[in-house]
Amino acid sequence: MAIDTAALAIGIARVKARMATLEQDLNEADAKLGDGDTGGMLARVVDRLTAVEIAPGGDVGETFATLARAAAGATGSSLGTLLATGLLTIAKQTRGEREVPWDRLGALLAAARDAMMARGGAKLGDKTVLDAIDGAARAAEGGGPGTPAERALAGAAAALESLRGEPCKIGRARMFAEKSIGSDDPGMLAFVRLAEAMARPEG
Repeated sequence: MAIDTAALAIGIARVKARMATLEQDLNEADAKLGDGDTGGMLARVVDRLTAVEIAPGGDVGETFATLARAAAGATGSSLGTLLATGLLTIAKQTRGEREVPWDRLGALLAAARDAMMARGGAKLGDKTVLDAIDGAARAAEGGGPGTPAERALAGAAAALESLRGEPCKIGRARMFAEKSIGSDDPGMLAFVRLAEAMARPEG
């Protein structure tokens, strides 16, 4: 099994289905510390991703690049921009390949994390989506029981849990640092829930 364009199409369809119920949850999480629009913004991005025509057997890198352009065109939000940056980084890492081994998942996530950190200026530990991606990358690369995708999901979920009791240190939420203690960062929550949808679509 490998990451190919057919797998990407299936994953996007699962994300689209999950957003139907996740959108409101993300808006509510964001409303505690921000504008309350994270769910709506991500729903727009996912709609654009779903509209991309993905050909079976196509170039994985080119497909990621097309998805990155779609994400960038859907929103000017900081989270949307970071998502597009991450997708474009993975596109560069996989261009010319029709199948990408799953054991490269950790390295691809790490490359996306580093590019997103450079673009957005956040650091690990600031309680942002970067922490969830970092947890996923480290767990996927670390070996152990389960597939790379299963380990990545567990790592992202562990990061969400470990930072729940910490304050947000960047963005609008930093102005409400004490209020953010005990709450999930919407970006982290979105990453974990959508990763769950891709890994366990029956849920």
